[in-house]
Amino acid sequence: MATDEEVRALDIALTTVSDRYNFSYMWSWLGLPIIQMPTDIVLTQEIIWENRPQVIVETGVARGGSAIFHSSMLRLLGEGKVVGVDIDIRKHNREAIELHPFSDRVVLLEGSSTDPAVLGKVRREIGDAKRVMVVLDSHHSHAHVLDELRLYAPLVTTGQFMIVADTLVEDLPIQEHRRRPWGPGDNPKTAVDAFLVEQPGLFRVDPFSNDKLLLTSSRGGYLRRQ
Repeated sequence: MATDEEVRALDIALTTVSDRYNFSYMWSWLGLPIIQMPTDIVLTQEIIWENRPQVIVETGVARGGSAIFHSSMLRLLGEGKVVGVDIDIRKHNREAIELHPFSDRVVLLEGSSTDPAVLGKVRREIGDAKRVMVVLDSHHSHAHVLDELRLYAPLVTTGQFMIVADTLVEDLPIQEHRRRPWGPGDNPKTAVDAFLVEQPGLFRVDPFSNDKLLLTSSRGGYLRRQ
């Protein structure tokens, strides 16, 4: 039987290969590209169903699949809204989201997620909601994600999750096939580690969510507010 270390090494090897073949780009949710690993999609579904957030704030809208995924889950729950923030919501992506049958719970805000004016709009959309969840999936540099963590952590209510996407960058070789201004040593995982040291006891890396994951983009990025 393989040890935990051997399983982890195999997981990283498979994830590295899958990245070379753009595996996370192959999936859609109800017709829109979601750009997530299937295991992360299913795990996020479990988290939403169990914790029933009234508002899901998402930084990084991309092509809209994740916003529609979150909206479809909230429709099943019977309440709530998705607040999607992106520095550049392209016209065709906005149209695809707004014309989708599950767009009724989605509010799109264009601007930098760390802009105080944008954050103010996010707060107004949250209003007096008692259960708020946050997903950080925009620019993946250490500095930007750490800024997001500091700004958006206070929005997350007790018991709810803050999901930090693409922590796998720390374990991947430099992505020569897909140039990015982040990489090992400068990525969401390093930002999460720094934030947890800055704010001890505020969040914890949820063991139930993180420990069962294989072939994931976000191991160690599922944080629960204490």
